[in-house]
Amino acid sequence: MSVAVTAATDIHRTIDAVWRIESAKLIGALTRIVRDVGIAEDLAQDALVAALQQWPEEGVPDKPGAWLMSTAKHRAIDLLRRHALFERKQEELGREVELRLEQPDPVDALDDPVGDDLLRLIFIACHPILSTEARVALTLRLLGGLTTDEIARAFLVPEPTVAQRIVRAKRTLAEAQVPFEVPRDLEARLESVLEVIYLIFNEGYSALRPELCDDALRLGRIMAELVPDESEVHGLIALMEIQASRFNTRTGPSGELVPLLEQDRRRWDYLLVGRGLAALARAGDAHGPYVLQASIAACHARARTAAETDWERIASLYETLVEITRSPVVELNRAVAVGMARGPAAGLEIVDELMSEPALQSYHFLPAARGDLLSKLGRLDEAREEFERAAGLTRNARERELLLQRAGNSGSEERRKRSGI
Repeated sequence: MSVAVTAATDIHRTIDAVWRIESAKLIGALTRIVRDVGIAEDLAQDALVAALQQWPEEGVPDKPGAWLMSTAKHRAIDLLRRHALFERKQEELGREVELRLEQPDPVDALDDPVGDDLLRLIFIACHPILSTEARVALTLRLLGGLTTDEIARAFLVPEPTVAQRIVRAKRTLAEAQVPFEVPRDLEARLESVLEVIYLIFNEGYSALRPELCDDALRLGRIMAELVPDESEVHGLIALMEIQASRFNTRTGPSGELVPLLEQDRRRWDYLLVGRGLAALARAGDAHGPYVLQASIAACHARARTAAETDWERIASLYETLVEITRSPVVELNRAVAVGMARGPAAGLEIVDELMSEPALQSYHFLPAARGDLLSKLGRLDEAREEFERAAGLTRNARERELLLQRAGNSGSEERRKRSGI
């Protein structure tokens, strides 16, 4: 590969990384100017195209985020003037644009917890006029910069379904002329907002994209300032902080995934653990879904070794969580905990009952969990088949590698078992 081609490839990777970090800020600032999330996203994409055209020739600017913001903002101003979006005379439109531009710079305003464009953008995407599914999908698209394929994996639904939800949501918001503001009554939208924040974090965590985790944590902390008496907000922050503490131990020297129970706990970030436990304490005695999940994460964080994990308490917490959520995914997690607390046969009994659950048919953790329990019971051929099936379902390359390795190990162990070695 030539030096020029290598350099161009490196710049394109840089652009992709910058876009992942800056896209939500761009869309938030542009929505404040044009008052339409669909148009704002288009303008942000125009700025991205400009970067793809200019940066390979001119080099990456010193402040790439500011360059994208400036380019997108000028395009927004041109669009307002050219199409007269507010159907006013030219001089009136000019005054409107000037008034908007007199507001604090969108980059500088991002550290203001009340004037945060990202937070305003979340509340637009989570407006009650939209269905819950549409709110979550749209916010993941706008705030997390996720593709429709990535969102579909988070929802366990087909990609075209997610794409339709996003298009319809943008159209609905535009037709309703939803104001770009933090609502006075937060409670009505709080559940959906917290769900979105955690899905953003979870996507970053599972895909090893720390910038998404950082965005989710930041937004969660902003929510805690806005609604300090809401236990579920503190529960969500606790959950994210504790999970983030393990981030650097989730992969080995060659990039391979390291399961939770095999991680070197000495390398966990105990500053984040401490923050998480403090947030959990602020949640008090509440038993909402995020507080319960944070309590489960805290059981792992408090165990100095994997062997010291209080699996009975974790199984009990999952049982309460199942009663609240009625989620088959949570029930699967409970099965794993039961298997650790009371033996693999007890866990397998629960997993087998979930095998016909429609929502889990493409969920790779179901056969992965079943394979693990079968392996512990010495049913190695069956375990190998389940690990292979799980590997075929996951879209995460690292997870696929780990599952195929476990399938190979089960096959090798079965052969040794049969040969009497």
